[in-house]
Amino acid sequence: MKRKLLLLLATVLLPIFAFAQEAERGWDDIINDAVTPATAFIFNIVFYPWVYTDMANTGGSMPYVIILLLGAATFFTLYFGFINLRRFPLAINVVRGKYDDVEGTSGHTGDGATEKPNVNILDGDIVDTIKIEGEEGEVSHFQALTAALSGTVGLGNISGVAIAITVGGPGATFWMIIAGLLGMSSKFAECTLGVKYRDVAADGTVYGGPMYYLSKGLKERGMGAFGKFLAVFFAIMCVGGSFGGGNMFQANQAAAQFNGMIGATGASAGALFGIVMAVLVAIVILGGIKRIASVTEKVVPFMVGVYFIAAIIVILMSIGQLPAAFGMIFDGAFTGAGVTGGFIGVLIQGFRRAAFSNEAGVGSAAIAHSAVKTKYAASEGIVALLEPFIDTVVVCTITALVIIITGFHTGAVGADGAALGGVDLTSAAFASVIPWFPYILTIAVVLFAFSTMISWSYYGLQSWLYLFGRSKMNEYIYKVLFCIFVVIGAAASLGAVTDFSDSMIFAMAIPNLIGVFLLLPRVKEELNRYLKAIGKS
Repeated sequence: MKRKLLLLLATVLLPIFAFAQEAERGWDDIINDAVTPATAFIFNIVFYPWVYTDMANTGGSMPYVIILLLGAATFFTLYFGFINLRRFPLAINVVRGKYDDVEGTSGHTGDGATEKPNVNILDGDIVDTIKIEGEEGEVSHFQALTAALSGTVGLGNISGVAIAITVGGPGATFWMIIAGLLGMSSKFAECTLGVKYRDVAADGTVYGGPMYYLSKGLKERGMGAFGKFLAVFFAIMCVGGSFGGGNMFQANQAAAQFNGMIGATGASAGALFGIVMAVLVAIVILGGIKRIASVTEKVVPFMVGVYFIAAIIVILMSIGQLPAAFGMIFDGAFTGAGVTGGFIGVLIQGFRRAAFSNEAGVGSAAIAHSAVKTKYAASEGIVALLEPFIDTVVVCTITALVIIITGFHTGAVGADGAALGGVDLTSAAFASVIPWFPYILTIAVVLFAFSTMISWSYYGLQSWLYLFGRSKMNEYIYKVLFCIFVVIGAAASLGAVTDFSDSMIFAMAIPNLIGVFLLLPRVKEELNRYLKAIGKS
């Protein structure tokens, strides 16, 4: 079956490749022209700015969806008594497996039932699950964490940080860190609900995410129709976001970085890169969450480790500049050109980039964390709070330090005299100390993009199956479509389409946060139940 699907994929993709060779210009522009009116309308609604500032001094405005995400994160932090800080050591211990014996899942389902479902056994293992013998859930705590991290640790940590610093100054780093710390509480709440209200099929396959806690959780509270509406809205937005921001944008940026390194240009080069990437993605996603988690548990630590080591080398080689860099971060966090206006602009840039990077409150990570093996929903919520810390507090901060220490926070120009930005600026900052680093960064960008795509394919698939039904045919249709969009993204410059998909991703936050707010008492119940089970207070 998998060979047939790969053959089908090749049959669909090769004409795209041939077409791209014949049309170095045109098809992406045609698509952009066709969809721009609708995408601009949706984009403006989702990212409508609530706080206006002076563009010259502060870098723009704060979209209302970012205010919503940060306001919710702050409220959750207070509601759960700073769980992001107080339970951080516990999160480390849970990932380490200290409480695995307590979390044995025999005879337990995700939503509190105790009757064990019938399971299909193949060669001694439950079909479509990972390392589970008679237990529910599909992945370990560590695998769930890396699967979710692979969807967030990516180009935003490399290019987004550079944008934030060049526009908002070094002080934007401080507000990125604050936003990351607050986002830990959002991840705890939504991922706890993801496990609590997940569905476990007869064969052991897990289906979870905001779609399920919106529909099932709100039904418990007498709001079934409202919950169903929110769940469907979330699922539609998630499918759209998976094709765009979780796929085409990633493929496009990876292709640009790779082809730029080898000197290849044109749509045909992008399409060729896309076909190779699509085949690799297909090989992974055809195996479901079993294969996705087994890949991400290897790829994520490796890619973060390589990037982290390179950054530490740069920092150590300029260690004398480190105190001054921290001084600029803290001083710049509360000052800026135009005093009040400058402060607001720095804050805006830091908050915006952190929210775009870690997606806390969007609900996407709850889909991956729902597949964990545990009978205590809050155990995975506690693990999930590590995600924004790693993504924003660690990876984004070391990127910022490299840019500041090397002096590139004031901007730089390339060989063609054009101002550098995004990935190019970060690459130049590293290369100023490690000349061969652009090659390493290219590998990192491709790995970041690849891991993001396979995680978002799972998010989109879960939403697709929620909308259209859990059948193998629907599953394969989505996966083939997803791989097709990899090639389209790599070969085209679909600005309007990716803007639209970005707005869909952040539109997911609206129904998700409504549901999380209404279900907070359930989260607290699950937290108390878990803490009592492990003997914590």
